[in-house]
Amino acid sequence: MSYDTLTGRTAVVTGAASGMGEATARLLAAHGVRVALLARRADRLTELAAKIEADGGQALAVATDVTDTDSVDAAVERVHAAYGEVDLVVNAAGVMLPNPVTDGRADEWRRMLDTNVAGALRVIRAFTPDLIAVAAAGRTADLVNISSIGAHITFPNYAVYGATKAALTYLSQSLRTELGPRDVRVTNIEPGLTDTELGGHIDNAELSGQLDGMFEALIGLSADDIADLIAFTTSRARHVNLRQAIVLPTRQA
Repeated sequence: MSYDTLTGRTAVVTGAASGMGEATARLLAAHGVRVALLARRADRLTELAAKIEADGGQALAVATDVTDTDSVDAAVERVHAAYGEVDLVVNAAGVMLPNPVTDGRADEWRRMLDTNVAGALRVIRAFTPDLIAVAAAGRTADLVNISSIGAHITFPNYAVYGATKAALTYLSQSLRTELGPRDVRVTNIEPGLTDTELGGHIDNAELSGQLDGMFEALIGLSADDIADLIAFTTSRARHVNLRQAIVLPTRQA
């Protein structure tokens, strides 16, 4: 698959320290995109930026906490100083902390809401003016939100996580009505079982074991699979919006 149309674009990728964010940043950079890497773990970002540059790409490591408005605003300043306007934003930052609602884990609820929903909104608020300006100038502008199949299909003990992803899916649909008429494409991607660090955040041994069993039975997707879908989506002609993609392992019903 040719992604030549990506060359020369400027992207912001959140959650770039691992998983889908890291894989997406690597692939975009390999196809000539200048990539601003946003995540909390500065050491991981620095290492990734060095690898991208060693492979001939361009990358900027920007330590950012999407749950902190000041941190996101500071990131915008750094990105603009280095690269100017951004024309591609990938919201890949997210956390998955399943537990029964009856456990009352308000700490986990706050963390998921503040990262998966409010965090995405902070990034959207920060970079949407760039996307609108780029589109007005006749260039391609993309906002990509990574949601989850959990936005549609319920899983026991994943109620709050699923609710945050359902909110992100609805947000993407609504934003399309605002930004589409201004030639900014909005894409919502909903992966099924995918091998990332998210499973490592689970503090419930039973649920962690269930997830391991699902990977054995279903042969989950890789982060690279999702990155490939994002590259394909954003490399289409600017008048073509692949608005929503549900991507599952073949064995996942």
